[in-house]
Amino acid sequence: MGNQVTIIDYAEQGNSIYVTLEVLDAGQDKIYAEEVRFLDDLLYGDLVHAKRSPLTAGCREEAIQYLRNYFNR
Repeated sequence: MGNQVTIIDYAEQGNSIYVTLEVLDAGQDKIYAEEVRFLDDLLYGDLVHAKRSPLTAGCREEAIQYLRNYFNR
């Protein structure tokens, strides 16, 4: 089984979207649940941050791409 991203909830406020999600990192066989935020087209949060993310590099990139596609940003 590969990496999986599950959106639990999200809320839009002006130009921001707050997203609560779970990510299954298949490389670690571990699930991470956190909140990330879009501010316009920029995505913020430790889960997707290049240096602070606990996810493997491939899983982090897949999660970012999934979120960008889902929210069309």
